[in-house]
Amino acid sequence: MTSEDTTETIEDSRPTVAIAVLHQNGQFLMQLRDDNPNIPYPGHWALFGGHLEPGETADIAIQRELLEEIGYAPPNLTLLTRVDDAKAIRYVYHGALQVGLEKLVLGEGLDMALLTLENIRQGIGYSQRIQQVRPIGLGLQTILLNFAQTQHG
Repeated sequence: MTSEDTTETIEDSRPTVAIAVLHQNGQFLMQLRDDNPNIPYPGHWALFGGHLEPGETADIAIQRELLEEIGYAPPNLTLLTRVDDAKAIRYVYHGALQVGLEKLVLGEGLDMALLTLENIRQGIGYSQRIQQVRPIGLGLQTILLNFAQTQHG
């Protein structure tokens, strides 16, 4: 028996997620994650999105997650990149946020806000709802800074 005959496909155990960089007037829509220690980035600012369901594509998942989390999905979302690390496989989409925050309904998390590029660079954002400054998830900060650089040179 050759080694090819005994090779098994090992399923990747990392979670696969779809997240969205939603931007408006040079700012980025961010979600302040719950303070639950059992979730990634508890109490941090993050991008909206979530896990793919079994058999679901990332394109479908990002639309579903945005509708669940903010009651809105932009008509045009484009795959920006795929980021693989030890913790997850992330499909990162981007699109223009074409409505005001007052039209969004926060379905998950402590707060949402439009954070500036300066907030992203500093790695922090202020929550009006809980009146606190909270950190931005480090990997997400990198994604946003890379996106901003590609958009503005």
